[in-house]
Amino acid sequence: MKEMTSHERFKRMFSHQDADRIPIIDSPWDATIERWHREGLPEEQSYIDYFGLDHFVSPRLTDNSPRYPVQVLDDNEKDTTYTSEWGVTMRQWKHASSTPEFLSHTIVNADTWYKAKERISPTRDRVNWDYLQKEYKNWREQGAWISPVAWFGFDVTHSWMVGTERVLVAMAEDPTWLVDMWRTELETELALLDMIWDAGYTFDSILWYDDMGYKNHQFFSLRMYRNLLKPFHQRAIDWAHAKGIKAHLHSCGDVRPFVPELVGMGLDAINPLEVKAGMDPCLLKQQFGRDLVFHGGVNAVLWDQPEAIKEEMSRVIPVMKENGGYIFSSDHSVPSIVSLQDFGRIIELAKTLGKY
Repeated sequence: MKEMTSHERFKRMFSHQDADRIPIIDSPWDATIERWHREGLPEEQSYIDYFGLDHFVSPRLTDNSPRYPVQVLDDNEKDTTYTSEWGVTMRQWKHASSTPEFLSHTIVNADTWYKAKERISPTRDRVNWDYLQKEYKNWREQGAWISPVAWFGFDVTHSWMVGTERVLVAMAEDPTWLVDMWRTELETELALLDMIWDAGYTFDSILWYDDMGYKNHQFFSLRMYRNLLKPFHQRAIDWAHAKGIKAHLHSCGDVRPFVPELVGMGLDAINPLEVKAGMDPCLLKQQFGRDLVFHGGVNAVLWDQPEAIKEEMSRVIPVMKENGGYIFSSDHSVPSIVSLQDFGRIIELAKTLGKY
């Protein structure tokens, strides 16, 4: 089979058909990229082109926030402390593989949410038109799969807007304002994406981040998911399908009880299939391989152990690639324990094992 573009490979995977090989993508931490530069990755070259990975573009093109002032409060060798457009004060580490430390929040209850909501409306200045005009033609010419990020749901709300404990308590005791927050996030996001689409910048799927699990469990019950969050996932999926494109969910942790619900809603792809949290990619493929594209499922804990990761990939990839429907990556992000040489070996093995 002749060599395909990334777009052609992804399209075949979403059609559950063989390609020349499986698509291969991943997202290293900033600290991992720093290490790779020390080990020989050219400063002027992206790791995607250096390793010959597939072009999967997932930009954040919109702003559905209350637009609180963004300010740098402290900047030093180790970290930067700043405020976000969602009114969150956070500390971001500079040389470590880590999410930020969230220090304080502006939106903490119904009253503060409804005040924030007054600051949100889907206006054209909330789209990054300059970036689109600069990059969109290049994406299409390089045969990329374009999947902008939609910013809504449980995960981004608890982590980037309100705080985990507050959200979980509100889901149990007073979910009305929280549901309104999810509705506002999604409706604003879809209105902005409609503007982009109507301006001629079409794409191939949408991707949203909604981590609903942790190790061997979920943040909330299946009943709570059905009653509170599922309607918004369904609306995002329906919006994508009405455009003739795919819906792609990222949800870390053990989300096994939710998978049949997601399949029933028509979800097209799920990531990252976090093995260390309890997800079994091969079993999921056996159960839902006709309906879902699986993205990830290769245990990141093993990526700095050449023999162990070779054995794991040799076990997993032949099963996952059967009849298409698989995108190779780690089951999270590539940690900084992985050297440039180790990553290169993994990618070459994925290309070999992923051939049809």
